[in-house]
Amino acid sequence: DTTYYATVVLSGAPWGPTRLPAASTLPSPPTTTSTTTTTTTTTTTTTTSGNGGAGCTATYTVVGQWPGGFQGDVRVTAGASAISSWTVTWTWADGQAVAHNNVWGAQATASGSTVTARNMPWNGGLQAGQSASLGFIGTWNGTNSVPTVTCTAN
Repeated sequence: DTTYYATVVLSGAPWGPTRLPAASTLPSPPTTTSTTTTTTTTTTTTTTSGNGGAGCTATYTVVGQWPGGFQGDVRVTAGASAISSWTVTWTWADGQAVAHNNVWGAQATASGSTVTARNMPWNGGLQAGQSASLGFIGTWNGTNSVPTVTCTAN
């Protein structure tokens, strides 16, 4: 293949296409190698409280994982009755932590290895069977086991 490009000469001489050097004389672009590990794991725990049987389930999912970090998702689903708010709690067994308060879809606090997440004002009220999700970026070292999640509805 021959590649041409335009050259402008400012001395008043005409311009025209100029041939580029052969491909073998051009430097090769650097190569990069990356490794990504993705793991998806879920667990569900149901807790019923308040409102005469209104309850919720919470499903914890590791959406993606890489060395030292992961993205988690917790999906809250209302039970047989509507709920006005929800709280999910889990305790990590292997030293995991939420990275720099990086949580969305809930107001979360951590005390040691226990995380408590409460609905935002806009996603607490759920009709029977409806769901809301919260997400977070976490850190881990060695093992990233999936915790048991407790969901409490009001």
